[in-house]
Amino acid sequence: MVFADFSFAKVPPIYFGAGKRQLIPSWLKKRGLSRLLLVIGGQSLQKTGKLAQIEASLQQVGLTYEIISCTGEPTPAFIDGICKTYRDEGIQAVVGIGGGSVVDAGKAISAMLPHGNSIMDHLEGVGKGIAHSGEKIPYLALPTTSGTGSEMTKNAVISKVGPQGFKKSIRHENLIPDGVIVDSELLITCPPHITAACGLDAFTQLLEPYLSPTASPMTDALAWSGLTAIGPNLLAACGDGAADLTVREAMAYGSMLSGICLANAGLGIVHGLASPLGGFFPIPHGVVCGTLLATANQTNWQALLERDPKNPAVDKMAKLGAFLDGEPGKEPVKYGESLCQTLWNWTEKLDIPKLGEYGVEVSDLKRVIAKTRNRNNPIQLTQNEISTLVLSRI
Repeated sequence: MVFADFSFAKVPPIYFGAGKRQLIPSWLKKRGLSRLLLVIGGQSLQKTGKLAQIEASLQQVGLTYEIISCTGEPTPAFIDGICKTYRDEGIQAVVGIGGGSVVDAGKAISAMLPHGNSIMDHLEGVGKGIAHSGEKIPYLALPTTSGTGSEMTKNAVISKVGPQGFKKSIRHENLIPDGVIVDSELLITCPPHITAACGLDAFTQLLEPYLSPTASPMTDALAWSGLTAIGPNLLAACGDGAADLTVREAMAYGSMLSGICLANAGLGIVHGLASPLGGFFPIPHGVVCGTLLATANQTNWQALLERDPKNPAVDKMAKLGAFLDGEPGKEPVKYGESLCQTLWNWTEKLDIPKLGEYGVEVSDLKRVIAKTRNRNNPIQLTQNEISTLVLSRI
């Protein structure tokens, strides 16, 4: 086997397993960190009693803390406001416990607390173009949904919704969390509609790097491991298996790997569209990815067969289709078609909303596509192909 050249980004220390949140106090104490900022989401952590447990464990070893809630995708104003409030409060570490937005918010706060300027200065493409220095305070991430994989990446996505809206990143190698705790017990109360959107997001973030022209043997192996973990468990996690820790761990494992894969092999047309759609309209990121996953891969499959049938992505799509299909003996092209049909079936069974439910209209297509990047897609799609796939979900 001939290996092409590739590079691979660093991965944070990972503590994976049920009940691992109990490691929070010892993780902090070992590093001499005694005062922290807890970043959480809405009410689920409180309602389940998990937040009270975590607070008690911190208090037991003499750690002090402040708690803030991030109930939506973090905005520049939110990050700047939190940092202004707590910059002089002696915060030594940030602990983010929540979904992708919370994990990103914690990451951004840890990056900006030591500095007196606005996060806008560092956001790619919309700020002042000032590179972040990498100076931050330690950050421990605990995801409570299985979606973005943000706990594994060096960037935090910051959003502003509206006519001039955007979803842009602050990025530096040092912003990779200093530790990641993946505790399946924190996932079991995630509602079905959020589990569905996040699960499809994670699946997308595995499939797009798997099919990427910049994929490597390492990302292929990790992506395949994640795809084969999420595939058989997605519907169960959204239904009768929601409280099954084994199911939830499979989803969390796949999501975690998706962050590693996207950081090393990039993303395709679904995420290329997700950025402007999420900036212009109040659409949760997981919903955008979930609603476009099937139609985008159907479009990719057809374009590959017509224009580049020897592309490695063709065999990869057929391989995944065969795994999800489970019925041996079919021609490869049939398995590729089966993959697309499986993705459509998931979209329907999980009742993923269409873009129109968030205000997207046909007249918005031009400005959305003007801001869409088609980088790392297995094949370059035409503007007509992109328009058609978006139209199918309006």
